[in-house]
Amino acid sequence: MAGWRQAVELAMTDDEIEALTALSRSRTEPARRVSRAAMLLAYRENPSFFAVGQRLGAHHQTVQRCVERAAAEGALAALDERPRPGKEPVITPEAKAWLVSLACDKAKDHGYPHELWTTRLLARHAREQGPAAGHACLANLVQGTVCKILGQEEIKPHKVSYYLENRDAEFERKMAEVLCVYREVQVLKKASAKGKRRAKPVTIVSYDEKPGIQAIATTAPDLPPVPGVHATFARDHEYKRHGTLSLLAGIDLLTGKVHALVKDRHRSREFVEFLKLLDAAYPAGTAIKLILDNHSAHISRETRTWLDTRPADRFQFTFTPKHGSWLNLVEGFFSKFARSVLRHIRVTSKHELKERIMAGIDDVNRHPVVHTWSYKLAEAA
Repeated sequence: MAGWRQAVELAMTDDEIEALTALSRSRTEPARRVSRAAMLLAYRENPSFFAVGQRLGAHHQTVQRCVERAAAEGALAALDERPRPGKEPVITPEAKAWLVSLACDKAKDHGYPHELWTTRLLARHAREQGPAAGHACLANLVQGTVCKILGQEEIKPHKVSYYLENRDAEFERKMAEVLCVYREVQVLKKASAKGKRRAKPVTIVSYDEKPGIQAIATTAPDLPPVPGVHATFARDHEYKRHGTLSLLAGIDLLTGKVHALVKDRHRSREFVEFLKLLDAAYPAGTAIKLILDNHSAHISRETRTWLDTRPADRFQFTFTPKHGSWLNLVEGFFSKFARSVLRHIRVTSKHELKERIMAGIDDVNRHPVVHTWSYKLAEAA
């Protein structure tokens, strides 16, 4: 005859009781953990295996095993499954290391026309070459197992993420020069707000080119939206190209006005034409400071020859570092202009495209936005 079951003394700290209470009410924890937490809390109130089982709809032996384990290993440790022996892994750690090392190479380095591995190609190569390399366990390797092994090591040999190497040894110095110009813009704005005037008038222009704006024509009329039927404009997939144009633009950082030219190309002669546009736009005594990138047209012989015809302090250039075009405020304007005016644009000719771009510039200038640079500006103070 079986003996009476004796109640197990279960001691729990306040922190354990608080953690068990939160777990017993959780909607995201696994059900087995929630159930065991509820068992331990119920047993604490009424130390009877049978009564707790009746209350929670569990067998009294299940409650007993949970409570006994909590008494032996701790209340929180009793919530999880005990480790089980399971089946011995077929693929050895050495074979996995060999496969991961292989994935860190390029497929082309192993005689394949592919640049990078695909998981299917990697599995095939491991099946063919693994046994010869001393890993017979890879003879039946499948693609899914390759994915699991690479996932455990967080390796994705079929993907490429790009980085930009800093090739400008004077990047920091050049960036500081640009930031100093932006700092000067800030000082000029504050002085203007207080009604102060400088001895020599100054304007600061952020300049760049946006090349390759395509003049694309439709081959069939666009269909308008129809309420309840078609929510968007419908456009035929086919189109006709009429060539490309380049937008040369500069933003006056003090007033927000945009100076622009639209040309077929953006060579030295077009850049000089833009400088002439600025020269005519500001009084003769005003110093024009430009922030611009390192395009060859900005430092060409033709450009320098024209600049020599102007007063020495008329134009001053500040160049952004190589791969530092993000330091140029005009890039933000180009992004907004492309998303608002140029996006989905369709025209019948390059001439129409030019007219619509210039109309977009005029629209911007009717409500100019004064752009402000703030990133790392305090360092230039």
